[in-house]
Amino acid sequence: MSRWSDENGGLDFGLLLLRLMLAVAMGAHGLMQVFGLFGGPGMAAFGTLLHGYGYSRNLEFLIWLTGITEVAASVLLVIGLFTPLAAAALLGVGISAVRAKWTGGFAGGAGFELEITLAAIALTLLLTGPGWYALDRHTAWRRKPLGFAIGGIIVAVGGAVAVGSLF
Repeated sequence: MSRWSDENGGLDFGLLLLRLMLAVAMGAHGLMQVFGLFGGPGMAAFGTLLHGYGYSRNLEFLIWLTGITEVAASVLLVIGLFTPLAAAALLGVGISAVRAKWTGGFAGGAGFELEITLAAIALTLLLTGPGWYALDRHTAWRRKPLGFAIGGIIVAVGGAVAVGSLF
């Protein structure tokens, strides 16, 4: 029986699309801020931006940490490997980004509507698991994702709090 005729085929394909869209958005963002690809600002300009958001210590480390987290987690999401870890990492980045842009309000040039949407997608993937079209398809976190989701949420929130405190 093919996956398309299966009752969850549409759900699994939808989860694949969510994983790919989050990976493309966050992976490209990481490549833009660290390496200046796709017309991105590169490290110096990103550091200035972070400083404007109130981050003042160890900015070069924070830039690398953010960029590498976004790129590595995105690669894991594309192939559907260690999905709870990848989604938790991107949720943590999203929480930090929303916190940084909070004073800009929800919408507008300085708003956080994109960041909260990407964080919500990461949270959704944490709660649902990766779906069938993933290397994780035979793992416990695909079959019973809720326990792993709770752990991932704790890691994401803890990471965001640590970033806010350390940088």
